[in-house]
Amino acid sequence: MKNDYRTIKQAGRAEYVEKKSRFIASVRPVETEEEALAFIQEIRKMYPDAKHHVYAYMIRDNNIARFSDDGEPGGTAGMPMMEVIKQEELTNIVLVVTRYFGGILLGTGGLVRAYSKSAKLGIDAGTIALMTDCTLLQIDVTYELYGRLQYLLEQEGLTIEKSNFGQAVSVMLYVRTTQVDALQKKIIETTGGRGQCQILGNEYRPLVAKAN
Repeated sequence: MKNDYRTIKQAGRAEYVEKKSRFIASVRPVETEEEALAFIQEIRKMYPDAKHHVYAYMIRDNNIARFSDDGEPGGTAGMPMMEVIKQEELTNIVLVVTRYFGGILLGTGGLVRAYSKSAKLGIDAGTIALMTDCTLLQIDVTYELYGRLQYLLEQEGLTIEKSNFGQAVSVMLYVRTTQVDALQKKIIETTGGRGQCQILGNEYRPLVAKAN
């Protein structure tokens, strides 16, 4: 869908060793540049004795993209990490690769390969997710109609998030925003016009997850 975007589902960490140099990739989903910068500082404090904390991040709002080699030769670290993020078509992500030097020089090409591989391993650890613009719906039906509603939702591949059983049955679920109108029409048809729908809000959710 037009407004869908790819990011990672969760924070992740992966390690890679190349010629005794230890690379620790840390990744996290973020919504703002402030969150990205705070995560970078968090990693610096976590590994205070490391010489390099190379980072790259992309933020969907305002199309923000930043990276830093943090003392590595220009173009050998931050940019390759950013290229991996772009190749995976990710946004709202911050990636930090911490390096402990192992005493053997890797050379320009070796650094590019090491940071690129570390970035990919970090992203894999975070697990890619497709974020979809979703609407939170509340549907109210009588007990008599609840079975029909359940069957309809199962046929549509929708999962009920919460159910309340009082004088009537209220269920809450997330639906792709682009599918809300069609679903409401089907609910009216299924319940003979007796089912009531309320829109409670909107948010992006990882309805479809994809591992690398």
